[in-house]
Amino acid sequence: MKAIVRENYGPPDVLRLDDVPVPTFDDVGVLVRVHAASANAGDWHLLRGTPLPFRLVAGLTKPKFKIIGNDIAGTVEAVGRNVTQCKPGDEVFGELSRCGFGAYAEYAVARESALARKPANLSFEEAASVPTSGCTALQALRRGELQSSQRVLIHGAAGGVGTFAVQIAKALGAEVTAVCSTRNAALIRSLGADHVLDYTRTDFANSGETFDLILAVNGDRSIWDYRRALTPTGRYVMSGGSNRQLCEALFLGPLLSIGGQKLGNLLAKPNQPDLHVLRDLMEAGKLRPVIERSYRLSEVPEALRHLETGHASGKLVVTIRP
Repeated sequence: MKAIVRENYGPPDVLRLDDVPVPTFDDVGVLVRVHAASANAGDWHLLRGTPLPFRLVAGLTKPKFKIIGNDIAGTVEAVGRNVTQCKPGDEVFGELSRCGFGAYAEYAVARESALARKPANLSFEEAASVPTSGCTALQALRRGELQSSQRVLIHGAAGGVGTFAVQIAKALGAEVTAVCSTRNAALIRSLGADHVLDYTRTDFANSGETFDLILAVNGDRSIWDYRRALTPTGRYVMSGGSNRQLCEALFLGPLLSIGGQKLGNLLAKPNQPDLHVLRDLMEAGKLRPVIERSYRLSEVPEALRHLETGHASGKLVVTIRP
C-alpha cells in the first residue's frame, strides 16, 4: 500500500511517500480502507517530537510511529474474530491516537471503540475532518459547563476546533461571540455566530463585555486577559496554544479558581460516544464541517506546513481514495 512515512523527527521535509505492507490486525482489530484523513495540530507535534515531554510516549530519540495521522474515514475491509460492532463494507469514521496512529495511508488498523458509523449525509472527506476537532470542541464546551442562553466567547473561531465550537454552542442554545480575522468574518457568521469580533480592530479583553464561558482555541492572550473578560462565575477553557499559555492554565489556573471563576485547560480524548453525538448533530443538520482545502496523499507535507502557520480556515483534509 501507499503511505506517508518518516524515520526521524523533524519538519515536513522528513516525510516521504513509500510502499509499505498492509498492516496486520489481531482478534479485536478492524482493518479500514482509508478514503480520507485530516490534518491536526497533533500531527505536527508527533512529526517534530515537540514539546519534549511528548517524546516520553512517542519515542525519546527515534519516533515509535512511522506513519502518523489521527483522523480517518473509510470502509471496513476486514475484522478480527472478536469484533462485534463492525463488519466488512461498513462506512466508518474515527480517531487513531490510541491505535498507533497511521491515518496517512491506504489502510489503517483501529479498535472498534475508536470508530463509529459515518454520518450518512457527509462525504468521506467531510467525515474525516470531524473526530479530533469535533470531539475537542464538544468536550471543551462541556468542561466549561455551558448552559442554554449563556454567553460564550470563542477565541480562534475560524480554525478546525473553532468552527465546530461555534456551531455546537449554537446548537446548545448559547449566545456566541466569535473572535477571528477580517477575512474569516463572513464564514463565521454563516456558521451562526451572534457576534463576530475582528481581532485586528476590537480587543475583547478591553471591551468591557464579560462572558459566562471563554474557549481559547490556540489563543494568544495571557490568562489574565481571559480572566478579565469572565463573569464572576465564568469559566475559561484553554485548548491548544503556546507552552506559556499551557503553563499558565496548569499552574495559575487552579490558584485563580479559588473564587467563583474556574480557569483551566482541556486535554481532549476522542471517544466513540462523542462521535455518536457529533454524528447525530450532523445528520440533523445542526453541524457541518468547514474544509478549506483537500490534498492528495503525496501532498501531506504541504498540508502540515500550511497547518503549522496557524492560518488555516476550518479543516485541511487528505483524499486518499477518490
